[in-house]
Amino acid sequence: MTLNWIDILMFCGFFALVIGISLSKSREEKDSKDYFLAGRALSFGLIGFSLIASNISTEHFVGMAGSGFGNMGLAVASYEWLAAITLVFVALLILPRFLKCGIYTIPEFLEYRYNAASRAVMAIFMMIMYVAVALASILYAGAIGLTTIFNMDLTLAVWLIGIIAGAYTIYGGLKAVVWTDLFQGAALLIGGATVMFLGFRAVGGLPHFLEMNAPKLHMILPLDHPEIPWSVLLLGLWIPNIFYWGFNQFIVQRTLGAKSLQEGQKGIILAAGLKLLIPFIIVFPGIMAYQLFADKIAIGDQAYPTLVREILPSGLRGIMFAALFGAVLSSLDSMLNSASTIFTMDIYNRHIKPETSSHQLVKIGRLMTGVFVLIACLIAPNLDNPKFGGIFKYIQMFQGFISPGIVTVFLIGFIMPKAPPVAAITAMLSNIVIYGGLLWLLPNVPFLNHMAITFLVLVTIMVVTTLLKPLKEPVKLPEDRDMDITPSSSAKIGAGVIIAITITLYILFW
Repeated sequence: MTLNWIDILMFCGFFALVIGISLSKSREEKDSKDYFLAGRALSFGLIGFSLIASNISTEHFVGMAGSGFGNMGLAVASYEWLAAITLVFVALLILPRFLKCGIYTIPEFLEYRYNAASRAVMAIFMMIMYVAVALASILYAGAIGLTTIFNMDLTLAVWLIGIIAGAYTIYGGLKAVVWTDLFQGAALLIGGATVMFLGFRAVGGLPHFLEMNAPKLHMILPLDHPEIPWSVLLLGLWIPNIFYWGFNQFIVQRTLGAKSLQEGQKGIILAAGLKLLIPFIIVFPGIMAYQLFADKIAIGDQAYPTLVREILPSGLRGIMFAALFGAVLSSLDSMLNSASTIFTMDIYNRHIKPETSSHQLVKIGRLMTGVFVLIACLIAPNLDNPKFGGIFKYIQMFQGFISPGIVTVFLIGFIMPKAPPVAAITAMLSNIVIYGGLLWLLPNVPFLNHMAITFLVLVTIMVVTTLLKPLKEPVKLPEDRDMDITPSSSAKIGAGVIIAITITLYILFW
């Protein structure tokens, strides 16, 4: 793809503005609370857009659009639409517990609920998942997008993205992250909507698109579907959603930085509303690419970049370049900041050097951000092996080694106050063996059903262990922040609207 001077000017101007504002807003970060939680002063607009910008990256533009291009079609949108309902659950039931405790990290909560060992186990699991899977995958997906559209070398694209995201994350912490996310989230939505509308024009309009692609526009797929049969909607798909949106430091960190529970809840509800739009600007273009260019596309992950290359007119390419580049940066900066927070607060400050000053903790966080960038950049170029079945599936599948266990430990911890630490540690460690065994013994069963089976087995383990060896007294969680945890009326109304719209969408695309 050839970029003219207008494209280059728009791209450079956009990123100069975004990074300049984000670094300006974060220039007064003085201690660990400022650096890791933005001083606990985030408003709902920053939280909502940051959640979406952090979540939606080129792994979606590349991977989810690729799944829409392939045999999943619109059904892959269940990841997004069920996530909207999950966000409602997080806003009303989970966030109040976390904010009341005043925690920096999600593993920290496990120490209050169980013990220090359970916190360490989760922290180590999350570190490995972030660096070896999530960070590397996002870098790879971003590089694939840039390579396909702009003919860049894959390794060069990986290092370019990694260095830029790492630089301003190291400097500014969470506040720099959320301010860049605000602008990049808007660019993502505008750029994605532009491609969708031009795609509709290319395929002959919305009615013709719906008619020609009717077989791909079903949310409920047969029981024998290899990836997302209707059975996974009952339980399997909820597990990665609850883990991702409720117990994932990468996502939850910006809600922990909310200046009040009400602002945090409104921010999450805003994100839930935006999630309902994502399939239209990502999955629909993937299906359009199948209709228009199926003979030109070798693998599904090339669907969205190919569509952009073929239908976007000169002059708009700079905007789309900024949107795609901004999408991967938004996810990377959030992931890097969260990974460094977990290492600094859950491992270094808790187990290596507990007496570290707040100022020194910021230095450690910055150092580890740089280390994580380097490791991910070295891994990312090696993820182009077709055996992974697409980058989106790769990320979701490998999360199964930790997500059922973490979801089980938190949910049982909430509803069974006498669940002992040994039950939590056993569940998290058993997750690896059970899920890995299912993948090996039942390779033809969808991995989401593997997650469901693993979850049910782990729930049984924790319940039985609690009945046999319950704590003598229920755990009383600390109350670090004096706040009313009753959901606001606006949050309740917003939650009801989100659920109603989601149900309507499933009925329309049954």
